[in-house]
Amino acid sequence: MQVIETGAGLDCAGTGPGADLGPRAGAGTGVPGGSGTGAGPLIAGTGPRAPAGSGPGAPAAPGQGTPAAPVPGKSPAGRPDLADVLGQPAARRAAEICAAGGHHLLLLGPPGAGKTMLAERIPGILPPLSRAAALEVTSIHSVAGALPAGRPLITGPPFCAPHHTATKAAIVGGGSGVIRPGAASLAHRGCLFLDEAPEFGRDVLDALRQPLESGEVVVARSGVTASFPARFTLVMAANPCPCGGGPPPRSACTCSPAVRRRYLARLSGPLLDRVDLKAEFFPVTRRELLSDRGFAEPSQVVAERVAAARGRAAARLRDTPWQANAEIPGSELRRGFPPAPGALAPLERAMDLGELSARGADRVIRVAWTLADLAGIARPTVAETSYALGLWLGVAR
Repeated sequence: MQVIETGAGLDCAGTGPGADLGPRAGAGTGVPGGSGTGAGPLIAGTGPRAPAGSGPGAPAAPGQGTPAAPVPGKSPAGRPDLADVLGQPAARRAAEICAAGGHHLLLLGPPGAGKTMLAERIPGILPPLSRAAALEVTSIHSVAGALPAGRPLITGPPFCAPHHTATKAAIVGGGSGVIRPGAASLAHRGCLFLDEAPEFGRDVLDALRQPLESGEVVVARSGVTASFPARFTLVMAANPCPCGGGPPPRSACTCSPAVRRRYLARLSGPLLDRVDLKAEFFPVTRRELLSDRGFAEPSQVVAERVAAARGRAAARLRDTPWQANAEIPGSELRRGFPPAPGALAPLERAMDLGELSARGADRVIRVAWTLADLAGIARPTVAETSYALGLWLGVAR
């Protein structure tokens, strides 16, 4: 088992006995062991791209139309920088919200648009692990035989990116003989990135539904049951169709609408119901790339906002067992953390129209709280819940 450090996290790679991992999957040797919880259109519509940092909770610009002054390339720590992802301001904003609240994220767009690049930069904007979380993550990797050489304590959030040929045992754990943890457990307190998500086996993807809800994986075998901690942030990337070109007239895609629907249907409705944020990537022109260089913020700037938002959430949740907005159970969310009066009106309309499930409503409210934390306001208003609903439906710009 080999674990390669990438940025603030870990890229789990290699193979281990009892699990067919594929070229980049992660698994190890057994850990006995360790909760998150929303279906509508996957991604709908196109339209103009919003400027960087648009939407509720966006930071105020230094001046009207005044661009930021990032230094693209590498962050001060030598990590890949978020400012490298040009021409996709709405997707960068979704990544910031994902990091600030621990929300699951789906990235949809044509090849070369920057989906994988963005996902690999999310660990760089996550805060370091707390002492307790670092010990927990280190113990999992140590028992799994995946602790990096010369690093007795893992202090950054793990980043695991299994290959799409990985088996169910490689992702959630299992194997013949000794039950072993999978990539979901190695990504505990970090990110599990599924690139080319529709290419994964349907049973592999649906096996993630339970850990996305409970924060742990339970593997049962004859005479033995093992549980592994698995509280991770799921990030999936997908092309809009098998050829990867996307729908016409913006591309030369030759796939019929039925073929595109069947391809994206590999991501089941119950799985997408558990994904809080859905962001669409668009092909960009040279002019858009050049103009966005002045507005794309470096990871260090975004990480400071993420840390501040997480600090506000931690202060609000200090007397509870939860650390981030994505961890709050739906019942406690409705009872103890209600948004501002009238803020739920957009959700009520969406539920009446059948666009939003009850679980989806809870997830939208969690995202709205994260938007409020990023904006520094006490409670989500109708602006935050409307934007959060758009992110859940995949139509926010």
